[in-house]
Amino acid sequence: MKASLDSRIPLLDLGAVHGPLAEELIRDFERVLRSGQFILGPEHDAFERELAAACGVPHAIGVASGTAALSIALLALGLGPGDEVIVPAFTYFASASAVTSLGARPVFADVEPERLGLDPAAVEAAITPRTRAIMAVHLYGLSCDMTPLLDLAARRSIPVLEDAAQAIGTSDRGRAVGTASAMAALSFFPTKNLGGLGDGGAILTQDEGLASRARLLRVHGDAGDYTHVALGTNARLDALQAAFLRTKLRRLPAWTEERRALAARYREALEGLPVGVPPDPGDAFHTYHQFTIRAPMRDALAGYLRERGIATRVYYPRTVPAQPCFSHLGTATGAFPVSERLAREVLSLPIYPGLTPEQVGRVAGEIRAFHEDGPGRSAGIGGRT
Repeated sequence: MKASLDSRIPLLDLGAVHGPLAEELIRDFERVLRSGQFILGPEHDAFERELAAACGVPHAIGVASGTAALSIALLALGLGPGDEVIVPAFTYFASASAVTSLGARPVFADVEPERLGLDPAAVEAAITPRTRAIMAVHLYGLSCDMTPLLDLAARRSIPVLEDAAQAIGTSDRGRAVGTASAMAALSFFPTKNLGGLGDGGAILTQDEGLASRARLLRVHGDAGDYTHVALGTNARLDALQAAFLRTKLRRLPAWTEERRALAARYREALEGLPVGVPPDPGDAFHTYHQFTIRAPMRDALAGYLRERGIATRVYYPRTVPAQPCFSHLGTATGAFPVSERLAREVLSLPIYPGLTPEQVGRVAGEIRAFHEDGPGRSAGIGGRT
């Protein structure tokens, strides 16, 4: 069964997101063009202030990408060659590559099966005398359970860095990302809930010393007048991206509520099917960067949906320690059982501002048809709900 072009449902439609903002974004471009200030400057500084206020922290430091945010945050925390950082085995690759870029070593730990954050017991078992940071990653727009990680980190005097690239606006027990840890990293890649029209990122912190250090490190460690007091890098956020992000930041709360309403429709429409829907704990605020289900027959389901014009994506098809570039670690199959099962089962469905309730109904209807009338009808495999 082939879907017509006009009936296809993309995983993300940036045209639907940006269309209503086109005139404002053009004005943003013209304003920055007239200013002649394209790197840092007033536009950039205004965005930092507005972002900090929106995220509930005193300091937001704009940088070139989410990966740069992680690397600079680690540098600001004093990480260097030979140090170890505990990283989830199931996350985007940049969580680990930011560590290796400093000559430090990622030490992988399994995740827990509900919120998909670091398993505190696995973290404790991974701590060594060389552990210098714990990286808590918030996947798909849901905060991991921070309390046990923060308690463990406090007992062992190890700072926690939050990889919140997918989690702007997310909170856990009333604590927004970046308000309970040493630092948090955001990404403004175009597909994110708050995405630029290019790349970008930011660091959030409540610590003035760490904020000052991060601002220094993003400009080659230049304290002024070409006096370099630290070995930093070039990772500044463009003023043009800052201008676009200011406009989009004003829409973020409404977009988040739209995502949450779409997620609620998915949850209701998928009830009773042998797929696991994302958890929505009462003590956390889920922003649904992705609506990611768990499907035992994931690949067959994805193919079935693709034939019917519905796009899906697997975030992520293998664990980070199973990536070819980490083959030298010699990680055995079964070392991270929860992460490995996630890599076999996760499937992200379309969700974005502008997606209609009718489209959600169609996606859910096709998933139901797969299990009741299609290839999945005889699977006999229960899912996690």
